[in-house]
Amino acid sequence: MLKKFSLFTAMIIAFFQLNAQEIPQQELDSVVVTGTRIDLPFRENSRTINIVTSEDIKNSAAVNVADLLQQVAGVDIRRRGTGGSQADLYIRGGGFDQTLLLIDGIKMDDAQTGHHTMNAALPIEVIERIEIIKGPAARVFGQNAFTGAINIVTKKSLNNTVSANLEAGSFGQLNGNVTAGVEKENSSHIIHVGRVTSEGYRNNSDYDNSNYYLKSTFNKNAQAIEMTAAFMERKFGAENFYTTNPTFNEYEETQNSLIAFTTTFRKEKLKIQPRVYWKRNQDMFLLRRNEPSFFRNFHVTDKIGAEANASYTSKLGITGFGVDVSKIYIRSNNLGNRNRFMTNVFLEHKFSLADNRLDITPGVALTYFSDFKFHAFPGLDIGFDITPDLKAYGNIGYTYRIPTYTDLFYSDPVTTGNPDLEPEEAFAQELGIKYITPKFRASLAFFNRDAQNLIDYVRPNTNESVFSATNIAEVNTKGLEFDASYNFKINGKNQSLNFGYAYLDDNILDQNEELSRYSLRTLKHQYTTRLSTQLLKNMRQNIVYKYAERTTGQTYNVWDASLVYTLSQMELTITASNIFDADYIESGFTPMPPSNVLFGLRYNFK
Repeated sequence: MLKKFSLFTAMIIAFFQLNAQEIPQQELDSVVVTGTRIDLPFRENSRTINIVTSEDIKNSAAVNVADLLQQVAGVDIRRRGTGGSQADLYIRGGGFDQTLLLIDGIKMDDAQTGHHTMNAALPIEVIERIEIIKGPAARVFGQNAFTGAINIVTKKSLNNTVSANLEAGSFGQLNGNVTAGVEKENSSHIIHVGRVTSEGYRNNSDYDNSNYYLKSTFNKNAQAIEMTAAFMERKFGAENFYTTNPTFNEYEETQNSLIAFTTTFRKEKLKIQPRVYWKRNQDMFLLRRNEPSFFRNFHVTDKIGAEANASYTSKLGITGFGVDVSKIYIRSNNLGNRNRFMTNVFLEHKFSLADNRLDITPGVALTYFSDFKFHAFPGLDIGFDITPDLKAYGNIGYTYRIPTYTDLFYSDPVTTGNPDLEPEEAFAQELGIKYITPKFRASLAFFNRDAQNLIDYVRPNTNESVFSATNIAEVNTKGLEFDASYNFKINGKNQSLNFGYAYLDDNILDQNEELSRYSLRTLKHQYTTRLSTQLLKNMRQNIVYKYAERTTGQTYNVWDASLVYTLSQMELTITASNIFDADYIESGFTPMPPSNVLFGLRYNFK
């Protein structure tokens, strides 16, 4: 099946090449990647980075970030239903605790568990783009960026506009949101309020989720100060999310809050960006929804942080440096009351040689944890411009992750933590090449990761029902990724074709056949394609195809599509998901929804 659709994609490219016309420079070519201290244009970066632009978001047939990221090869989003209620984030076969999510550079890691990472994902209405940095990124972001990092970049302003969106569809889905932009003489504001609800597509799969977001810039005519505030609440039936016991009727509620203040000082050669923030996550879980006294977990995690990142340009190149400190508190009826202090110091320098065709960027992060002491993460990026459009690059680096509080102390009828766990460690290498022109972009990367002490939940044999947190043996992970995008015109209208393929292989199964609660569902083969066309003046069509083969042997093909009709200030949308009713599981024991459809109406007030 994969070969057939690869051939199909090649035929589409060949056909449209004959009909294509010259088009202007694409937006991505001028994007500056801001997820690192040294801001670099996308084409100059010597790492594997995917940019999901605002145009990609419009053409994605996705209604939330979890659905959107599933269309990026090498990113594995394992959902447990619709509406983004509970989804885990993986990059290149790593665990859900090993990928760091950032909001405008603010680290959204949660010390309780990586299960909460996607709780912090913002509504797509306020997102300008998403930067996906693959590979070891500990020297840039710290210990949670074990296999990569994802930085959500929000919109700067909306220019005194208001948009209202209402959607309804299968499973009793009813979604509504309002997004407004307000521009004042010396300040600007973006406000978003939204709610998504559903009766559920199976027993106990209903949800009621709310999103509130505010971004304000004050004193913008002088020393601008940016404030970000967000509150996301999820209430959802969690049937079979974590167990298969027929007597359980699981239920969960989460709340994720953020408030941050950032400013930027700029001189001729120096940029300094200080920030303070407070992040909170609250989680309440019941094994029996209508019997709270049977088993109830309640956790509140607070992270209070301050950081300053800077870059300095000199004749020797660009130096990036920074420091961040944070204090974490957790109060839990299961994990106990605990706290942790962390300090990170970052240093990197970009050398440009051979008439700026060769760039070399060594760097190191030094980290102190009050409960796991000092650690260092050195790394090196190298890039060479073969031609103005073709770049070869490579990088190596050490990466690291300390156990979460769930890994260390959690206990329930089927899971137990381990306070004697050792931190995870890995040494990773990557070689790649990328080609960028206004019409066509492509990248190919090969990677290898040698990890020690990976943490997973295992049981000694299939007769045992309790999974224990364990440092498993050394694991080698290797693979390749290919991404391409082709932009063309038909009758003067923009069209695009995007596709990606990822292959991953590790030896985890060879080392422990009784694994695992989480690691055994790794994506071995992943193929994604999106065709976005506009053949009529006011109508745009998007078709998305996803193929997956997991290490369990499960394979599935999923087709999604959307139709957008624009009439003056109004948009009518139809979004169809899992069109051909594929039967598949992405995570745990929860089957994904059958074919479903969502009808939408958006009105833009000016």
